[in-house]
Amino acid sequence: MPIIAHSELPAFEALRREGETILPLSAALKQDIRELHVGILNMMPDAALRATEQQFIRLLGGANQIVQIYVHPFTVPGLARAPEVQAYIERYYEPFERLREEGLDGLIVSGANVTNPSLDMEGFWEPLQEVIAWAGENVTSVLCSCLATHSLAQLFHGVRRRPLLSKRWGVYRHRAVGAKHPLLQGANTSFDVPHSRWNEITSRQMEEVGVRVLVESIEGDFHLGTSADGIRFVYFQGHPEYDTTSLLKEYKREVFRYLTGELDGIPPQPDNYLPPPAARVAREYLEEGIAAQAAGAPLPAFPESSIEVLLENTWTDTGKTLFNNWLGLVYRLTDVERGVPLSAGIDPDDPLGLAKG
Repeated sequence: MPIIAHSELPAFEALRREGETILPLSAALKQDIRELHVGILNMMPDAALRATEQQFIRLLGGANQIVQIYVHPFTVPGLARAPEVQAYIERYYEPFERLREEGLDGLIVSGANVTNPSLDMEGFWEPLQEVIAWAGENVTSVLCSCLATHSLAQLFHGVRRRPLLSKRWGVYRHRAVGAKHPLLQGANTSFDVPHSRWNEITSRQMEEVGVRVLVESIEGDFHLGTSADGIRFVYFQGHPEYDTTSLLKEYKREVFRYLTGELDGIPPQPDNYLPPPAARVAREYLEEGIAAQAAGAPLPAFPESSIEVLLENTWTDTGKTLFNNWLGLVYRLTDVERGVPLSAGIDPDDPLGLAKG
C-alpha cells in the first residue's frame, strides 16, 4: 500500500531511504487507484514528535490493499512546544480546520505526556474533544494509542485510568480473547506487544461500558478493543507502532537521568526486552557510569549501537497485520465521496455484521 508524498514532510524522505514504498505525488496522479486519507493527530512531546509520525506512517505503508494512502499529520493547541518544533509543525503539519473541511477516511490519535493529576486538566483536553466530536460523526474509524485511549474512555464513559505501583514497561505476551473480529484476521492468537505507561485501564472497566475487548496480555492487561459497533473507535493501550529501538532510547534517557542526579533510584531494564547479551552490556555501562560519577569524571558514551544489534523485534509483524486489517475495514466502509463515512446499505450500529455472527 503506497504512501503518497503529497507534501514536503521530512518523514516521507526518511522512510524512502529505509526502503519503504513512498510514491511521489506526480506518479500517484497518473494512477487510477482509489485514495484513502488518514489523519495523524500527533500530541507527543517534542523529543518523540517526528519518531511517532514515522512509526505510524511505516505501519500504514506496510498494509497490502491496492490503494494510495495520503497521510495528514496535525496537532492541537494546549501542548508546550519549543520554538524550533513549533516552526516544524507550522511548516509541515496541516491545520485541523482544513482537514475538517476536506474530510478524512481514518484518524490515528497518538499518546501524549501529561503533567496534571487528571486528564481533563490538561491543555489538550478541550481541543481533543473538538477533534473527536467531529471525527465521531464524519470519520469511518478513529484508532487511539495509549493515552488517547485513556482520554476517550474518560470522555465517553467516565472511566478514569488507575495509577500503577510501578511502571508497565517492556514487551509482554498477549492473546486474543472474546469473539472473533475482522481486526484480528490473520493475526497470531498469541503475540508480543510493547507497553510504556504509569497508568492503566483494565479489561473489566472497558467491558462494563460496552467496549469489545479483543486482546489482553497473558496477565490480563487490556490492550485492544473497539466501540460497541466494532469499528468507529479502536482502542490500543500498548504500542504496536514502536520501533525495535524505541524502548532502548527510553531506557537510555532514564539511565542518563539517574547518572545526572535527576532520578533517585537506578532505573530497571524494560521487562522481556533486552536479550541476555544486551542486558549485560547495559549493566556494564551502568557500572562504568556510576564509577565515573563517583570519581567526578565525564560520563562514558552510552553503548546504543552495541545494544541495538543484539535486540529482537517480536511485535512488528502482528502490528502490521492489525493496521492492515484496520485500513481494509476503513476502505470497505468508506464511500469514495469525501465526508460520507459509511457506504450505503451499511448498518451504522453494526457495520461489520458482528451481530449476525
